Amino acid sequence: MPKLETLEQFITMVEANEHDKAIEKFYTADASMQENQSEPRVGRDLLVANEKNTLLKVSSLVSKCIRPYFINGDYVIIQWFFRFEWKNGSISEIEEIAYQKWDDELIREEKFFYDPKQFPGM
Repeated sequence: MPKLETLEQFITMVEANEHDKAIEKFYTADASMQENQSEPRVGRDLLVANEKNTLLKVSSLVSKCIRPYFINGDYVIIQWFFRFEWKNGSISEIEEIAYQKWDDELIREEKFFYDPKQFPGM
């Protein structure tokens, strides 16, 4: 179960748009991420590379935790708001739910739930 301080540090890094650095710091080496019903991506190095690739396509990004978040033992649920201004000129605003399984102070599994229609043209 993560400490509240750890979870707050994680949220602070994401809100500072340090998504890739947050993965490096707060995910296990064999962590997985899954978007809706897609196949999970597995391995911290792959997760960091994927996040860096996404960030390269963005000219501006707003990341905001919509509080409260919920903790139940090793499970954490966070609602996020993101506003992407893409380098191609389009804008996407999305809300998603992140369902995380923590292993002590690190995230082992994360699944995102969001409506893909929030990414028009992407």
